[in-house]
Amino acid sequence: MNYTQAPLPFTGQKRRFLNHFKTLLKQHIPNDGDGWTIVDAFGGSGLLAHTAKQVLPKARVIYNDFDGYTERLKNINDTNQLRKIIFDLTRDYPLKQKLPETLKKTIQATLQTFGGYIDLDCVASWILFSSRQTTDLNDLIYNHTYFNNVRLSDYPSADGYLDSVEVVSKSYHELLPEFQDNSKALLVLDPPYVSTAQGAYRKAGYFGMVEFLRLMRLVRPPFVFFSSTRSELLDYLDLIVNEKAEGWQNLQDYQKISVHITMNKTAHYEDNMIYKFQAA
Repeated sequence: MNYTQAPLPFTGQKRRFLNHFKTLLKQHIPNDGDGWTIVDAFGGSGLLAHTAKQVLPKARVIYNDFDGYTERLKNINDTNQLRKIIFDLTRDYPLKQKLPETLKKTIQATLQTFGGYIDLDCVASWILFSSRQTTDLNDLIYNHTYFNNVRLSDYPSADGYLDSVEVVSKSYHELLPEFQDNSKALLVLDPPYVSTAQGAYRKAGYFGMVEFLRLMRLVRPPFVFFSSTRSELLDYLDLIVNEKAEGWQNLQDYQKISVHITMNKTAHYEDNMIYKFQAA
């Protein structure tokens, strides 16, 4: 089954780039990927790894699940069960509105006594305001105002989503060196953006400037790198190339595809897919 979005919500999915990503893979990797390895080093929701396997069925595709997404997928039934319980509690209240304290206490008790797996990302999307998130159950229960944003239907099963994809859980600086000298290993890199909020990531705060610089020392073609004007990656790449700093040949003549994102009337930014397939 071909998924165009991840089965469960995840901040930073690359849905807007999927068609561009597919085209890039088809243009540069022949024979359905035979003999190639696709390394999704910051796997997130697994959507890029899933897409790569669909486009290149003969390639070895590695999904680095650093955020525990596969555990969430295994527990979709529990998540749907909890969704129904909370939906039944809130169904008579207006959508997008603050819930009364009496109902909040009932939901808090439900979360405290629920016997199954609790997917914090999903529950936060049901009862917290807008895009607020949390990585701690106690924080979710005790430190937030509740709103009625409960999803109206169950999440779909994730059947086939990661079929034939290899799942690992390693830091990027353990994983990438394994393929450093393999010219048929495509590095797919979608790290948290430096200098932007990283609260949606389970390892929030782990990817600062030092980690970014460590990563860039491992980047070599062929690569596909996702970034945003909210970070300074393009300026950094141009600096390295123009100054002919260490590794500049690996970045020279990179190409990019941009997608413009409008959040509201005054807030907008540009997401970029930066890539290079041929060594300089």
